[in-house]
Amino acid sequence: MRDLVEIGMGRTARRAYELDDIEIIPSRRTRSSKDVSTTWQIDAYRFDIPLITHPTDAIVSPGTAVAVGELGGLGVLNAEGLWARHGDVDEALFRLVQATEGSDDPAAAVKVLQELHAAPLRMDLIAEAVKQIRESGVTVAVRVSPQRAAELTPDLLAAGVEILVVQGTIISAEHVSRGGEPLNLKSFIADLDVPVIAGGVGDYRTAMHLMRTGAAGVIVGYGYTPGVTTTDSVLGIGVPMATAIADAAAARRDYLDETGGRYVHVIADGGVTTSGDVAKSIACGADAVMLGEPLAAATEAPGQGLYWTASSAHPSVPRSLVADAVDQELDLRQLLFGPSADPRGVTNLFGALKRAMAKTGYSDLKEFQKVGLTIRG
Repeated sequence: MRDLVEIGMGRTARRAYELDDIEIIPSRRTRSSKDVSTTWQIDAYRFDIPLITHPTDAIVSPGTAVAVGELGGLGVLNAEGLWARHGDVDEALFRLVQATEGSDDPAAAVKVLQELHAAPLRMDLIAEAVKQIRESGVTVAVRVSPQRAAELTPDLLAAGVEILVVQGTIISAEHVSRGGEPLNLKSFIADLDVPVIAGGVGDYRTAMHLMRTGAAGVIVGYGYTPGVTTTDSVLGIGVPMATAIADAAAARRDYLDETGGRYVHVIADGGVTTSGDVAKSIACGADAVMLGEPLAAATEAPGQGLYWTASSAHPSVPRSLVADAVDQELDLRQLLFGPSADPRGVTNLFGALKRAMAKTGYSDLKEFQKVGLTIRG
């Protein structure tokens, strides 16, 4: 295997790269950003920008999902989150804000999230949240865990869900359980009439396995966010995103040849915090990015500037902190499309993507996946 490094006698590891390790190479051709298209389509659903929201209650309420959809992206509501467990989510979030303001202990807010997620799931609340999104006219997408996908999906589909996201920190084609029936994604997906996006994965082999289940999209990564997610510290597991995206893109290419033309979308979920990261994710082979923390700064984000991932509420092995609140001074439209006075790449995320594509001479996302790359150092 290429890029193997000996880490000790008889033990090797593969060299892998983060998005920060690579740069996009400009080409001899440029074009106007007005002539660049960022549209993408998964199954029958077409979007103006390659954006899927990370399914965390910190940034996605039913109202935020509608706002993202109206701006051309896909908002994903967590069907096992606060909107599925509490009739008064504002009160639940107020408890969380109080925990962050009243303690220097990073575990204090996590304990509150664990308590809030110990409340039982209520299908009436999930159905009401889905109804609110559906009645707006935008595409309805929700996330379920692999452990509860079979249990929740029939009611979710009856409520009007159009895209199902089966997401865990790490997912496989068959979730093995000693205590009950495993979730076999292939048979699960075959029985559904809606497209399924599944993940996260971090390597070629697992990505290929998920593609063979019939998934319409494969999520690469687990929402890694510097200073927030702690999966590497807790489980020792990490996903260097540039390599992981490129590996999944290679699996997509091979699966396309294997099937004679079935295309599976690659969605990057992790390490994407700036507009440059968005561009580099597409350049590595992603069809879309799953954004989390950058959207916490939007006035529409329900978390009042706080950010966490769903793994923060795990009852026994939490793998995400609750990040300190950021100022919510910009609305979603300005965060996504500008104008921006901030030179750090944290606003105008998709306006900057268009500019990157134009500066390298590419007119659409599929072409931009062929752009040249270099490695720093």
